[in-house]
Amino acid sequence: MESSKSTNTLSRSLKSRHIQMIAIGGAIGTGLFLGSGSAIHTSGPSIILSYLIVGIFCFLLMRAIGELLLSDTSKHSFLDFVKLYLGDRWEFVTGWTYWFCWISLAMADLTATGIYIKYWFPGVPQWVPPLVILLCLFCANMVNVGLFGELESWFSMIKVVAIILLVVVGVGLALFHVKTSSSTASFSNLVSHGGFFPTGAHGFLMSFQMVVFAFVGIEMVGLTAGETDNPELNLPKAINSLPIRIGLFYVGSMIAVMSVYPWNKITTTASPFVQVFSGIGIIGAAGILNFVVLTAAISATNSCLFSTSRTMYALSMGGNASSFLNRLGRNGVPNIALNFSTAFLLIIVVLNYFIPAGVFNLVSSVSTINFVVVWVVLLIVHVKYRRANPKGVKAFKMPGYPIADYISLVFFIFILGFLLVSSSTRVAMIISIVSVATMLLVYQLTQKKS
Repeated sequence: MESSKSTNTLSRSLKSRHIQMIAIGGAIGTGLFLGSGSAIHTSGPSIILSYLIVGIFCFLLMRAIGELLLSDTSKHSFLDFVKLYLGDRWEFVTGWTYWFCWISLAMADLTATGIYIKYWFPGVPQWVPPLVILLCLFCANMVNVGLFGELESWFSMIKVVAIILLVVVGVGLALFHVKTSSSTASFSNLVSHGGFFPTGAHGFLMSFQMVVFAFVGIEMVGLTAGETDNPELNLPKAINSLPIRIGLFYVGSMIAVMSVYPWNKITTTASPFVQVFSGIGIIGAAGILNFVVLTAAISATNSCLFSTSRTMYALSMGGNASSFLNRLGRNGVPNIALNFSTAFLLIIVVLNYFIPAGVFNLVSSVSTINFVVVWVVLLIVHVKYRRANPKGVKAFKMPGYPIADYISLVFFIFILGFLLVSSSTRVAMIISIVSVATMLLVYQLTQKKS
């Protein structure tokens, strides 16, 4: 397949605050709000260390992506660098893997929106909210990329405010040893109920798969390079603020939660956020959190429409998808690629009623694994780039290269290995391996036809 040149170029309408909030939104998912209860139950306070470790490696990953993007700002996304340093084959595999990552996450999040809406309107059929939300987001993304950035900024703001409130409230309760419904808030709760590693090494290691899930999507800022106003200034600013976000949103929130409630008293049936807010007598805490997780799910779907359409555009420009998909509207939006991704999700909405919830859990696990595979590929690309360009980008060099790259690669490959041997994720890991192998085969057959 040959790519056709587009008469237009992607619109550079994303401002500094858009990039900042997109980066923040990519670092905060529904996993933190809803999944953290079961994660705490599995590993106890040691999950704080898990978030810190994974956060450090995600920061190094983003620095590597940032240096790649700033080495040539004429490139549209990190997929262009995969093509340049690993060839067409791996651009094809990485691009379509990444597309599937976001599509499968959006499947689960769209389904979740139907469940969240039922909290207030139990009589509404579960397929209606996903349909309405998907069509609204599609229309917003069709207008221009600036509107996408504006929506994502507000969605991210809601999540940020909720977390800041949690941290402030939790720390305040712990400092003044306020009594809650089940205990007394104190920082000593982090170590006085079986120690910092109450479930041992196995529980600590098991927490990594849940923590990695919380970080998926963090690399999405790497798709905004072609539509960012002044990328040389805005991309480094967004990436360098990542440690602050990790410290506040993940480490800070987990410290606050487990200081207010001992880890072994946090239930898995309700979000820890609800338990903290309810513990200080906030009326309607469950309803407030339901609104927050609803916006988080809508945000994830909004990000999906952006990332999948730009991924397909990049694949098309690289000759790894139909040239029809790289056509841009007058507003600089890849409308055909956006239509394709939306239509695919529309099919999922229609079939949602017939598919058991367990299938979506499996798809989400597969998606998480594939995200890590994409991260490994991007780190390899960065190593190849620095070998070809030893000086790197003077203003934004990867810290600790090459040791930082190799340690990051070992860490993420270790995560994949652990997911393979873990009984709870083995099936998802096997499906991911088969999917990558299938894409390699499809590429080979496609090239033979060409």
